[in-house]
Amino acid sequence: MRSPDAITIGEHRVGPGERPFVIAEMSGNHNGSLDRALEIVDAIAGTGAQAVKLQTYRADTITIDADGPAFRIRDDHGLWGGRNLYQLYEQAHTPWEWHEPLFTRAREHGLVPFSSPFDPTAIDLLESLDAAAYKVASAELVDLPLIRRMGATGRPMVMSTGMATLGEIDAAVTAARDGGCSELVLLACTASYPAEPQDANLQTIPALREAFGVPVGLSDHTYGIGVAVASVAMGAVAIEKHVTLRREDGGVDSDFSLEPDELAALCRESDAARLAMGPARFGPRESERDTLALRRSLFVVADVTAGEKVTEANVRSIRPAGGLATDTIGTVLGRTFTRDVERGTPLTWDLI
Repeated sequence: MRSPDAITIGEHRVGPGERPFVIAEMSGNHNGSLDRALEIVDAIAGTGAQAVKLQTYRADTITIDADGPAFRIRDDHGLWGGRNLYQLYEQAHTPWEWHEPLFTRAREHGLVPFSSPFDPTAIDLLESLDAAAYKVASAELVDLPLIRRMGATGRPMVMSTGMATLGEIDAAVTAARDGGCSELVLLACTASYPAEPQDANLQTIPALREAFGVPVGLSDHTYGIGVAVASVAMGAVAIEKHVTLRREDGGVDSDFSLEPDELAALCRESDAARLAMGPARFGPRESERDTLALRRSLFVVADVTAGEKVTEANVRSIRPAGGLATDTIGTVLGRTFTRDVERGTPLTWDLI
């Protein structure tokens, strides 16, 4: 039976009990080349990820070309230090004319293509492409009119919560629902690039699920896959990671992005984590049947004749099972065998 709070994105169920919905974020890793962007989509298709996500903006729809202190990233930022916002977004944006061929290529591979729109005209573009869902980026969580506009499309929404207070998340969720969104996934997120594992605070995942009654996943910017896999143990049903072809190629997000083989490992190991999260259980499982037969028990370890004493030389605790319990050794020592017994026979009460 499907979980009642699972939602549908494309043809995929996203919720408890389902395979983690892995979203491969291209972001600016196309490095200004449509051919490279298409190659990234092709690479994602071979990993087991279910979705590829873009970001839909132009530099002048997300900011303005200004050079005051507020429009520059602090100088000591590890990736983008000293960069002007407009120049950074001009470099990182995915040209709007690329969206259609990228969506088409993704669909040819069976991937679900969708995007983060950063203004109403971006929503219009994505509507024309029949985007499967909308993603709310962490910094846009406070743009309630934009969220209502996404909600009004009636499509599922995936909402990152980096930096947000519980009150801000509540306002955003309310805006999405007021707009008309009935299917929503929240993503716990640390909006630092890259993020440190100690800042992941994965217990936020069950807290969000409890607070809002919706499926919850993780948007992860840490290095590697460890944090993302661990999130599944906390109930994450979706995982978003940035993806590139090769980190050595450089790019605005390459430093904390996964390469295709790492994305494949994430898909494989996150599903293994899901399968491992069964209920508490004690006692042997069916899969342990063969090993259960190897438990130690008392065996006759030397040929004996009737009337011979049971000693530590002819009866021992060994593998496999089948003989008397090992703790009965003190009871049987000194008794006599009732008949001849061959070495390798399990010791039973009728033999002594």
